[in-house]
Amino acid sequence: MTMTEPDFVLRLARDEADLIAAQRLRYDVFVDELGGTGDLVDHDARLERDAFDPYFDHLILFDQAREGCPAVGVYRLLNGDNLSTSEHAVSRFYSEDEYDLTPLRTSGRKLLELGRSCLHPDYRGGHAMMVLWTGLADYVTQHEIDLLFGVASFHGTDIDALAAPLSLLHHRHLAPEALRVKAQAAHYQSMNLMDQAQIDRPAAMRAVPSLIKAYLRLGGFVGDGAYIDHDFNTTDVCLIMDTKQMSAKHKAIYAGKARV
Repeated sequence: MTMTEPDFVLRLARDEADLIAAQRLRYDVFVDELGGTGDLVDHDARLERDAFDPYFDHLILFDQAREGCPAVGVYRLLNGDNLSTSEHAVSRFYSEDEYDLTPLRTSGRKLLELGRSCLHPDYRGGHAMMVLWTGLADYVTQHEIDLLFGVASFHGTDIDALAAPLSLLHHRHLAPEALRVKAQAAHYQSMNLMDQAQIDRPAAMRAVPSLIKAYLRLGGFVGDGAYIDHDFNTTDVCLIMDTKQMSAKHKAIYAGKARV
């Protein structure tokens, strides 16, 4: 993709064509770039999709300056108010495959699950993420969301290679007990792999993916334990952010008014 000045349009998916555009970008990132797969991934059509897609809102960033106006950024959003006991609707969050969300589910607060977040490589480190976050902030305000959460990933499944950054997250960014979700017991991977005094903090933080660092700067924290996702070739952590506890500075960043 040859870069020119972007002309962004941000909107929630409004039809099947928008959803396909999001799934095509997800294929480029999660399958081609990161080596992931899944039961419903369509390799012939190059679409990364799953059974949860019909029940989520899809916040999509398009670039009108590119031929075909492709999707270049996406967030998948599930408002907890939309969970249902009906057999024709979704009754659980996607993250519950990996984490016990009981502390969030029983908090009595309004929940929003974030997932499948990705940017086209040409748009990383620039203005595109801020545009997405501005739209996310508007969504949170409109729906009066209290807690944001979702899994975020390290590339790869070599725990020894990830020991320092995972330990740093455990020691310095663990969620308060009242909101401390925990990786499902059958797949629980401790993140307490090194004593805090042994960690080279600057090097460990450099190894933390940019998206995770951005949420930490917004006042986010992580759940207890990691989940190794061999299908997607990732090691996942659960991020939680309490919108009521965000400082004014964090709110300015979140709303796209300051640099991350």
